[in-house]
Amino acid sequence: MDTVQDKSLQYKIALSFLNGFGNKKISNLLNHFDDPEAIFKESLRSIYQKTGINKQFLQRMQRDEALEKAAEQLKWIGKKGIQTHFYLDSNYPRRLRNCEDAPIMLYSQGNFNLNPSFTIAIVGTRSATAYGKEICEKLISDVGSDAVQIISGLAYGIDIIAHQTSIDKNIETVAVMGNGMHRIYPNIHSSVAKKMIEKGGLITEFPFYAKPDRENFPKRNRIVAGMADAVIVIESKKKGGSLITAELANDYNKDVFAYPGNVDQETSEGCNLLIAMNKAHLITSGRDFLNIMGWQNLITKSNQVTINFELTVEEQEVFTVIKQMKKENIDVLAYKTKISIANLAAILLNLEIKGLVKKIGGNTFSLN
Repeated sequence: MDTVQDKSLQYKIALSFLNGFGNKKISNLLNHFDDPEAIFKESLRSIYQKTGINKQFLQRMQRDEALEKAAEQLKWIGKKGIQTHFYLDSNYPRRLRNCEDAPIMLYSQGNFNLNPSFTIAIVGTRSATAYGKEICEKLISDVGSDAVQIISGLAYGIDIIAHQTSIDKNIETVAVMGNGMHRIYPNIHSSVAKKMIEKGGLITEFPFYAKPDRENFPKRNRIVAGMADAVIVIESKKKGGSLITAELANDYNKDVFAYPGNVDQETSEGCNLLIAMNKAHLITSGRDFLNIMGWQNLITKSNQVTINFELTVEEQEVFTVIKQMKKENIDVLAYKTKISIANLAAILLNLEIKGLVKKIGGNTFSLN
């Protein structure tokens, strides 16, 4: 990385260290400045005039200290080969960017696609039973393919079973961590994490030496939910991280699924509750999941996608929405994909030319 790139990255990282500024406030700042560097170089008066943010609040943001912390972070990035993903850069997960509290900066290790064709979060209790383990393994066997990415949180129980099964099936899997890249937590999962880096990887919003503090894990869970097309809860108690992830996924308008369980089993209480409150689709197999998502014709047991065309990220996103809904109006597509009507028209025309979709009247499109 050259000096200019290094300096540019320092300003981007420093945004996440501004005192008193969470991700939403930083996102608001970025709406008023073309370059993160300006936030550190313009006068506080100028920033106030452009943003309307309280002057006393701006005086407490400690820009110099933030830059010093970012410089320290850069050293570790260089030494450890850590990849960075800034909120406005092209290598940032597009699904997560659509969430209003998306992290400004992400750090990753490994070899994985941040914008895969299909991505599924599988979560559950740390106290997984033999029933939960069997369900998890069969689910991944049923839905897994080269087009699918499995996301979880590297925790005990269902999380690590999902990661290990994905590795065994040669399916890309990504762990969202609740700490910095300086260590694997829990340490017992280090060997699995090492294998994941070969086909998949690790990702976190926390700086290099951040500890796995309790308050980090709800933050971690929002990234699990935000990066996925759908969240599947396999076993869960009435309280815990899995239920938090499911709630967040619902808030993000993601599809949530849960496997029902024995009403007398503590590890099934959370799943049964989600289903009873209509906060999750009831499923009993991977086939159920694929049918509800409309993915049954895209993912096959031969681990191949039936599309024979090279699609852009946006084309794939639009095609997937139409596939899920069977047919969709261009205005609804614009809302769901956050793509402008003008760009959507061009994308839909390309999909028509490729024979994948067709116009069925007005501005409504279906699969060809």
